[in-house]
Amino acid sequence: MEFLPGTDYLLISERVGALQLRDQASGEVREVAGAPEVHHAGQAGMHDVVAGPTFEDDGTVYVSWVRSAPEGAQGVVGRGVLDVESAELGDLEVIWEQSPRAGDGHFSLRLLVQGEHLYVTSGDRQELTPAQEMDNNLGAVLRLTPDGEPAPGNPWESEGGVAAEFWTIGHRNALGIAEDASGQVWVSEMGPQGGDELNLIVEGENYGWPEASMGVHYGGGEIPDHTEGDGYRAPAAWWVPSISPGNLLIYQGELFAGWKDSAILGGLSGQRIVRVVLHGEEAAEIAAEWDMGERIRAVDEAPDGAIWVLEDGAGGRLLELRPEE
Repeated sequence: MEFLPGTDYLLISERVGALQLRDQASGEVREVAGAPEVHHAGQAGMHDVVAGPTFEDDGTVYVSWVRSAPEGAQGVVGRGVLDVESAELGDLEVIWEQSPRAGDGHFSLRLLVQGEHLYVTSGDRQELTPAQEMDNNLGAVLRLTPDGEPAPGNPWESEGGVAAEFWTIGHRNALGIAEDASGQVWVSEMGPQGGDELNLIVEGENYGWPEASMGVHYGGGEIPDHTEGDGYRAPAAWWVPSISPGNLLIYQGELFAGWKDSAILGGLSGQRIVRVVLHGEEAAEIAAEWDMGERIRAVDEAPDGAIWVLEDGAGGRLLELRPEE
């Protein structure tokens, strides 16, 4: 979900393929016309929505979803123009394509607009080894131009092809991406059985999947732990057992005193909200966890500093959180 800058609207994506526009002043919710047709199965469907850097001038938004392809399912990112008055999405065009694979898992497809760059998280599609390969754009964090092309100066630019899109590699299934006040980019990432991660994203780094993890394969197959000198960047924080982080917010408001630049994660299997204190490049401590009793799909910060929470599932609720008075 995304609070649309310069408006009183909240844009929400639903995995089945719908986009919902909520008027925060009245509470009215309208379905957006013009949403793309999606392949909806397993983890496939509609994924992320973010406002473009020029949204207040021209209504540009970015949307990620999964579509059917001859080789299987394929994640894509599209750019379009959202008219909030008519609740219509127009001029939608696909600007980036994920390497297609069979199956319906580990797409990632989370988006971050930072200045003139569009970051996209691309999952390993449950195939493990693509995260260490250069001939596909899976298992990576990508840095693109606003038009979906590889950003100039990317670390694997000289490799050409899809490798020119890579900013970092060695990722499994990153379902959250956000920037802190200093502009550093962080991702939250689902590990295998245990080993969920919070990672600081550093240009050209390899985060180790599937060669290193603080978890184990489902069924108990061992994976080497991250160790100093193994050639991979270790996570800033990790969780065993899993919390299954559904997305990531780095809080910038004042409403929750002392929370500025804290990482806020929603847990799916963990059914909780977690706050992690960040200090520079380090995750200093897991400061608090709140049991929500439901799978938490998304958390976001409203313009007034309130935290909004989206539950996962057919009966999922949209909640507003404020400090106790």
